[in-house]
Amino acid sequence: MAEQLTLDIPDNPKLAQNITHFARALRKAGLPIGTGRVIDAIRAVQAAGFTEKRDFYWTLHACFVNRPEHRTVFAQVFRLYWRDPRYLEHMMSMMLPAIRGVQEERKADAAEKRAAEALLDGVERDSPETTEQEAESEIEIDATQTASSEERLRNLDFEQMSTSEIAQAKRLLSRLTLPVKPIESRRGQANHLGNRIDRARTLRSAMRQGGELHDIARLHPKPRWPNLVALCDISGSMSQYSRIILHFLHSVSNAKGAGWAKVHAFTFGTRLTNITRHLHQRDVDAALAAAGAEAQDWEGGTRIGECLHQFNRDWSRRVMGQGAVVLLITDGLERGDPDLLKKEIERLHLSSRRLIWLNPLLRWDGFAPKAQGVVTMLPHVDSFRAGHSIASLEDLASVISQPDDQGQKARLMAALSD
Repeated sequence: MAEQLTLDIPDNPKLAQNITHFARALRKAGLPIGTGRVIDAIRAVQAAGFTEKRDFYWTLHACFVNRPEHRTVFAQVFRLYWRDPRYLEHMMSMMLPAIRGVQEERKADAAEKRAAEALLDGVERDSPETTEQEAESEIEIDATQTASSEERLRNLDFEQMSTSEIAQAKRLLSRLTLPVKPIESRRGQANHLGNRIDRARTLRSAMRQGGELHDIARLHPKPRWPNLVALCDISGSMSQYSRIILHFLHSVSNAKGAGWAKVHAFTFGTRLTNITRHLHQRDVDAALAAAGAEAQDWEGGTRIGECLHQFNRDWSRRVMGQGAVVLLITDGLERGDPDLLKKEIERLHLSSRRLIWLNPLLRWDGFAPKAQGVVTMLPHVDSFRAGHSIASLEDLASVISQPDDQGQKARLMAALSD
């Protein structure tokens, strides 16, 4: 249940307009609210009144919330919109995380930043009157270098980013898509330009015409979309990269029309954890908080071979059907049994339509396959690419549907043979 805060509800005669603006903010934050719900909310408040703050909260809650994951978002937007006494301080401190001293040192609650962004972007409020001294001390922002700053951010290593740059990177990744081309299945669908004859439909048509064959029905292969399976290393050397890449996977999981049949995500360090159901939550903060709570081996050791064995044994048949594309996100620094690693990575390769390895160590121009884990795994992947920046993930999005893309694999395999 959402925490009930002391809220000063304004004595404003334009209550219907305020409720409408509140609904717009909720819609901007991701709640599916239409005009009908807004009208119902206005009528409900009119009937119930809001002499009690708790009654007002739950009246609007009943009208606007119909899914469990929306409760937290509603609570945060409600608290900010209906006049939290420190409204502006909360907004500024959440939108500019590099600035301290505005509010208490604390982590933002789930959906708190999302609620603040929705209110700032979707609701126009009258600016408070300022004194002459305050007007003279206005802060001016120079946006002339915005384009070059964004380009720099796209190529910046995730591990070198400041707190504010990480927040900007996550916003850019939330807009990035990972499109995939459909696969031609053996099932067919009616198409007069198809390359296969539909015998059953042709014969049925002839029987309706007294046995005379007038038209030949044809079939075209019915398209289907593959699954995307992501195996993300969360050991100590990969923790910063994994956190940001999981933000990217969350946006891919919730993107409509991206083409993937299903998106499955697993984390591994010393053990394998399935976090697929958490990534299906609409709110990214709540989703990753739940995933982090379930994966107990964050920033621990690395047992790639054992974790791949667990995946191949317990999950491969469930999630690898229909020609799945596998993203393996790890630096390959394995300290376990190389023979087990070789056996399991080979089995994973044979089970997948394509196995793409994202390795942040490829950010170094002089990277060479010297580590035992890299030497063992490299021959059994289809593509070997960097995964350390926004630009590298954009490159992945552009080539993921190209079956002949190998990334850096050919160059490094040649280095191995020398």
